[in-house]
Amino acid sequence: MKTIIKNGTVVTASDIYQADVVIEDEKIVAIGSTDKREGENVIDASGKLIFPGAIDVHTHLDMPFGGTVTADDFTTGTIAAAAGGTTTIIDYALQTPGHSLAEALQNWHEKADGKCAVDYGFHVAVTDLNDAVMAEIPELIGRGYPSYKVFMAYKGVFQVDDSTLLTVLRQAGAAGGLVLVHAENGDIIDLLTREMLARGETTPLHHALSRPPQAEEEAVNRYITLAALSGSPAYIVHLSDATALGRLAEARLQGLPIYAETCPQYLFLDIERYNEPGFNGAKYVMSPPLREPGNEEYLWNGLDSGNLQVVASDHCSFNMKGQKELGRDDFSKIPNGAPGVETRVQLLFAGGVMENRISVNKFVDLVSTAPAKLFGLYPRKGALAIGSDADLVVFDPDADFTISAEKQFQNVDYNPYEGFKGKGVPLKVFSRGKLIFDDGRYTGSKGHGCFLPRKPFSAL
Repeated sequence: MKTIIKNGTVVTASDIYQADVVIEDEKIVAIGSTDKREGENVIDASGKLIFPGAIDVHTHLDMPFGGTVTADDFTTGTIAAAAGGTTTIIDYALQTPGHSLAEALQNWHEKADGKCAVDYGFHVAVTDLNDAVMAEIPELIGRGYPSYKVFMAYKGVFQVDDSTLLTVLRQAGAAGGLVLVHAENGDIIDLLTREMLARGETTPLHHALSRPPQAEEEAVNRYITLAALSGSPAYIVHLSDATALGRLAEARLQGLPIYAETCPQYLFLDIERYNEPGFNGAKYVMSPPLREPGNEEYLWNGLDSGNLQVVASDHCSFNMKGQKELGRDDFSKIPNGAPGVETRVQLLFAGGVMENRISVNKFVDLVSTAPAKLFGLYPRKGALAIGSDADLVVFDPDADFTISAEKQFQNVDYNPYEGFKGKGVPLKVFSRGKLIFDDGRYTGSKGHGCFLPRKPFSAL
């Protein structure tokens, strides 16, 4: 049966226009003026925006970390994504030291397959590089896994040295891959952490102080240098710091193919949150940490100027009770991460479009089109065009919302944006033509989401 979304305002990364959108057999089959015929399902979108389903390229679902496992698995996390207007996620398959990348992917497929409410793919996180692992990278790129993550932080756990990083850049780049990096200097962080704990400085605030902006700036600069030496494109995840952004902008001005994302937490929250009473500052323990007030305006400018291409959530949810509490007496034992897959789209619209920081076209580009292009999904995803998957959001730009943990679909006992008020609500969310979220209700089905093999990297 055809579905016609009528009388809405279509918004893409480049255009705004009035049109009807026709869906059939999971695809968009027509855009324009249409008349209803018998048997067709018609949805009136008068006064509403219609844009391509959002893509969150940075989530951590059912992931072990610090002696526990994230509160959201691939069922609850993808239902929360759908509630927020996100119809595709890309999660991280973490290599276990001593094991292959293929084993990591097998493990994550077992976690996700048959359980997702939205479509999904995987990045591969490389933690233990040897000749056999090196040989896997080109093969896996050909099988639809073109993105690889390395960590410059978490010494003794995930951190790799510069020679490993340069090797991965060369190997992946030559085969059409893209290397993603967590850019913080792990040696600096390790030293500062040990010094602080020795002095009895154990609070959530000291997590932030142990990971100063200079640790991110240095790592970003070093990564850009290694990427330039390798001749390969490069991507920086969750960039948080204004000075690091300045180095990125300089590299891009020089013509280097360096890309980066930031996250809502760095656009809406700041370091003062760590001073909340009691242990409440642990809600915001994430890496990189929140920065000084005023830093966020530089990031907004980076989004508007195009030096930052993507806004991702880095959704990594841990409950305060029983999980974050593991570090009550030692900030280094607080599981790093916060929820955000459900709130990303609304926050960016309310704080960006409604506050005139970014245009509505830039908004669509940041949450959907640019991620699809960078990560090998375009034009199947990230586009509102004939032949693209019918991943669509019918969005009310005038509807008020208040963020509350009590109302969220995320399976976690707090929300870092508790009480935030704004305008802009996803009313209806379609995934491959199926209505999976309708006026506050999840209407999809477990296992609807399908795995997405992705194409090799293509520059924006």
